[in-house]
Amino acid sequence: MKNKWKIGFLVLIGINLLSAIIIISLIMYPSADKEISKWKAPVGDHVTFHVKSNKADLNKLINHYLKQEAADSPIAYRVLLGDEVELYGTLPFFSEQLNMKLTFEPEALKNGDLVLKQKTMSIGSLNLPISYVLNIISENYKLPKGVHIKPNEKLIYVNMQQLKLKSDIKIKANKFDLKKDDISFTLLVPVK
Repeated sequence: MKNKWKIGFLVLIGINLLSAIIIISLIMYPSADKEISKWKAPVGDHVTFHVKSNKADLNKLINHYLKQEAADSPIAYRVLLGDEVELYGTLPFFSEQLNMKLTFEPEALKNGDLVLKQKTMSIGSLNLPISYVLNIISENYKLPKGVHIKPNEKLIYVNMQQLKLKSDIKIKANKFDLKKDDISFTLLVPVK
């Protein structure tokens, strides 16, 4: 009877040792997956995120941004996205302030910038040349960095990557179709 217990004890120790050897060998054996050392980090200074938006949300964002950037501007203005880009503001005319509305047709360029081509204009009941009004706007309104008014070409050029955003995030416009409410951007978030 002593031998049965002795043999049973030795068999149990053997099973435990065999189990320990199998577990240790599985831990030490390399996995079939890619090794961590071969994993490559993203190349470049930015990580990209694609964002789809709509006119309502973009209206809030644009006017919040303009309020911050042009807080010390002597003239107030706002932008409204409808079927086209609408700019509302006032222009000084002698001792009066004239209400102004300009409409633009937006176009997203392949480089990610945005061009606003001037379509219509109304300033009180005055008929002034568009280039003259755009010149007055560029001289009197405080525009965000990256927004360039080109009076002779009757357009506003928005260099999207020059717009000052928190954390040095850059923006590229992909689509800007207001009639279909199809607006998409690429955000470039710095990683270095």
